[in-house]
Amino acid sequence: MSAETVLEVANLCVGVGAQGEGASLVRDVSFSMRRGEIVGVVGESGCGKSMTALAIADLLPVGVTSSADRLSFEGVDLTTADRRTALRTRGLNQAVVFQDPQASLNPALKLGTQMTEAVMHHQRLPRASALRRAAENLSEVKIAGAEQRLREYPYQLSGGMRQRAMIAMGLMMSPSLLIADEPTTALDVTVQADVMRMLRRLNAEHETAILLVSHHIALLQQVCSRILVMYAGELVEDLPSVSLVKDARHPYTRALIASVPSLAHDPSRRLVTIPGTLPDPGARGDGCPFRNRCNEADERCDIAPPLTRAGDHRVACWRAEENAHA
Repeated sequence: MSAETVLEVANLCVGVGAQGEGASLVRDVSFSMRRGEIVGVVGESGCGKSMTALAIADLLPVGVTSSADRLSFEGVDLTTADRRTALRTRGLNQAVVFQDPQASLNPALKLGTQMTEAVMHHQRLPRASALRRAAENLSEVKIAGAEQRLREYPYQLSGGMRQRAMIAMGLMMSPSLLIADEPTTALDVTVQADVMRMLRRLNAEHETAILLVSHHIALLQQVCSRILVMYAGELVEDLPSVSLVKDARHPYTRALIASVPSLAHDPSRRLVTIPGTLPDPGARGDGCPFRNRCNEADERCDIAPPLTRAGDHRVACWRAEENAHA
């Protein structure tokens, strides 16, 4: 894996309103990714993980805006670049795979038309050449009869095929960064495993960096080298996936791990849950956002802890040092 940095995010914020003056959805998120690295983003629904990914891709919904001290992609600071440069940098080097391919694919257009649109626009590739590349990509993601599939509409494909086709479409431009937002949510367990194996293979073969967003922390541990844990719009822990089970230092991360059911679980015992709910984005107040749900909270938690680094670990918790290897 190259040590070259492909993405650098510094103090990314996402808010509601033209200037982000409404509810704060993401607050001061900072991280970087190396070329060929797979980084997972995990947290409960509403924690800000998808908004973070969409802000990086400049695909936020209408009425939601973002700002950052720096958002550098392929050496271009997208916060200061002109619109044309930003669009071209993202268009040539970045791809997004969404969680619901049925909603993401246009039901009125054949798959071939949708797969070739971007490469014909950005790389000026002739249609015949673009279709050949599309067929090769479909074959690469294990879709049989690729040329025939290109002539079909999305409704003619199974859910698993549609998701594979979305990944193949994302690879049409040979991007340096693939953002996958809950790419396995609508799939059964067997197809989920196939998609994850495919992403790992494509990552290894093409050295594509992958930002993988999911609520499934066990799945992320299997495929990612590093995991970012988000809570209430904030990054609360950043750690190597190999350290996840034995050296998670934020109480929220540990609670997420404890809540994952096991095949060895005694059915007569209740599953572990995290009490309470996420704070309202418009009423978070000061202090640690997790303190009202945390069984380790004390008076220090009335002040928001900074995200501090210890080796290859970053964590926002006053008890981080006490929790190290606990």
